[in-house]
Amino acid sequence: MKNNLIVKIGVFSAIAFVLQILHLPFKVGGFLEIEFSDLPAIILSFAAGPAAGVLVELIKNLLHLLVTSTGGVGELANFVTSGAFVFTLGAIYKTKKTKKNAVISLLLATVVLAAFAFLVNLYIMLPLYMKGSDFAAKLRIVAFTITPFNICKGLVLSAVTLLIYKHISRLIK
Repeated sequence: MKNNLIVKIGVFSAIAFVLQILHLPFKVGGFLEIEFSDLPAIILSFAAGPAAGVLVELIKNLLHLLVTSTGGVGELANFVTSGAFVFTLGAIYKTKKTKKNAVISLLLATVVLAAFAFLVNLYIMLPLYMKGSDFAAKLRIVAFTITPFNICKGLVLSAVTLLIYKHISRLIK
């Protein structure tokens, strides 16, 4: 890995961590928060490839472990779901770097985010948070709260990325 890329990953991870701490106070279902800490990972995934974006997600969440109240469960959920989102969009965009392919990659990554988060939340995260709850209750929460939230989150992040990426990509290069 080139030194220049290592520096970019470090800088974008620090920005992502700060954005994660300065999240919007909008919560859904008491534990889902809209925040923009994935933007640095998305931008770097577009600019430098999917591995760089996933590393930003990993470092951001490792740093957040120092200030968390979730016992690491929230950070694990954020890393796994956002990592799948960032990896998908970076891998698709890497094949052809056009605006059309950026839109396609963001939309497909939103579908992957929703589907991946559905499975991860239903079988891993909610069982950790809701010990003793029946499967039907967990399925309702995932289907009617978490999945629509993740679709909205993916679309909002996609829209913001499309608005800012070209301006920021000039600074990255």
